[in-house]
Amino acid sequence: MLLLVLGALLLLFCSLDVWYFLRGAQVFIEAWFQPRIWDILVEQSIDGMVLPHDLDYMGHMNNSRYLRECDFARFHHYMRNGLFMASRKLRAKMVVGASTIRYRRSLAFREAFEIRTKILGWDEKAFYLEQRFVSKQDGFVSAIMLCRQNVVRCSPESIIEFVCKRKIECPEFPEDLKHWISYISASSQALRAESGLEEKNK
Repeated sequence: MLLLVLGALLLLFCSLDVWYFLRGAQVFIEAWFQPRIWDILVEQSIDGMVLPHDLDYMGHMNNSRYLRECDFARFHHYMRNGLFMASRKLRAKMVVGASTIRYRRSLAFREAFEIRTKILGWDEKAFYLEQRFVSKQDGFVSAIMLCRQNVVRCSPESIIEFVCKRKIECPEFPEDLKHWISYISASSQALRAESGLEEKNK
């Protein structure tokens, strides 16, 4: 019986990223019992540490792990400020439409860090966020990411009004965010044009 259970667990871990779902549950429970943050524009932080399963062949935090940790930090952020539960009640979905990360200094094994997440603004289709990996050793920003969180079947303004019970004016976008949005738009236009050419050549 024990071998059967062990075999089933092994099969489960081989076929599913079990740690991802366990970590997601952990973040949900922690955020649920933490005090509500009423200002949707305030920066929030979540702690982390580089563990053995985060490492690459050079003994540093794997590049893909940064994106994964950002997922959990955004989820935590939306749970604390009420945007996640509001989106569920409005039957909306929030999916990543674009992200760009810049690595400035690697995070080493057992190095403690925090991810600082804040909403920079929004438009009619998406929220725009900045996320920073800050080393707790010296406060150095090891990596910084911009993320576009698309809102499906609703709008960011509707979700914000549901949470805040009033309209909130969107902050002015920083210059780097404006350039990044322009790049996304140009890339989309180029890909649409490329797809159109492919359809014509068929």
